[in-house]
Amino acid sequence: MSGHVAPRPGHRVSVGVHPVLRYAVRRVLAGAGTLLVLSVLVFLATSVLPGDAASAVLGRNATGPALRELRQEMGLDQPIWVQYRDWLTGLLQGDLGRSVSSYLTGSDVSVWSQVGGKLSNSLTLAALAFAVIVPVSLAGGVLVALRAGRWQDHVISTVTLVPSALPEFVLGTVLLAVFFTWLDVLPPVSLIAPGTSPLEAPDLLVLPLLTLVGVTVGAAIRMIRAGMLDALAADYVTVARLNGIAEPRVVRRYALRNALAPSIQVFALIAQYLVGGLLIVEYMFAYPGIGNELVQAVTIHDNTEVRSVTMLLAAIYVALMILADVIVLLVVPKLAEVGGSA
Repeated sequence: MSGHVAPRPGHRVSVGVHPVLRYAVRRVLAGAGTLLVLSVLVFLATSVLPGDAASAVLGRNATGPALRELRQEMGLDQPIWVQYRDWLTGLLQGDLGRSVSSYLTGSDVSVWSQVGGKLSNSLTLAALAFAVIVPVSLAGGVLVALRAGRWQDHVISTVTLVPSALPEFVLGTVLLAVFFTWLDVLPPVSLIAPGTSPLEAPDLLVLPLLTLVGVTVGAAIRMIRAGMLDALAADYVTVARLNGIAEPRVVRRYALRNALAPSIQVFALIAQYLVGGLLIVEYMFAYPGIGNELVQAVTIHDNTEVRSVTMLLAAIYVALMILADVIVLLVVPKLAEVGGSA
């Protein structure tokens, strides 16, 4: 007789959903709710700032009738909830709105046409920095963990900790003094021609990259070192060693995999910093990225551009965090059951 038990009449057989998928859906929904709340806060914060786009456009010609006419054209005479509704509706449809430059030049200039290329420049710089930080941090973190307390640990930790303790503008100034003023081997600014890729002039990216890597890699190495030390001290690693498994295999198969979970979260935080924290580096090296564009938009009271760019960066930020959480669950399957059922 088979051990299979047939379902009772009327009993609904449930189809299991993979814990990772269930967790990912929940995180996406939570992220969407977070972005919705943030959109309200960003809109209100930019709405209460002194001055408005109409006054900035007209300048000295901001007389009563002209100001009222332009405010009506820009929709600034509408109730604030109507303005928010129209902006959010366009945002959800992929329309970032109309830039203040439209009213300055008399042409239809969208926010995306203003920020698209500069956002691409920023993401290129961030991706290059991330591509350097990840392998350097992993290699350095694993090495100092395996040589904990030895000279390699002290040298690598000290060399990487010093630049990470400095603010971006201080480290950037030091790099400028060394590579431009003293050695004269790198340009002091990263002036990339409009319409060209930053990759076409790699020498212009060296100083911004070194600055970003320098301020982040030290903390990443220390976090990975701590995770590796915890993993190497775990019981399952001790058992593997007692069973005669070669040390490289113990490190690679048992310790490193379990140390990767917290490391992924560290890299996610670094990626989020690189996306949202480029402002100082871009300004310092005159890099044509989204940070400089955002500063200019604030200066001319282009609230539509400020709001849309802020939400773009926030969406990337949330997406990176969700992706990191999902990768952690895939790397450590046991966490998927806990995370998916929580």
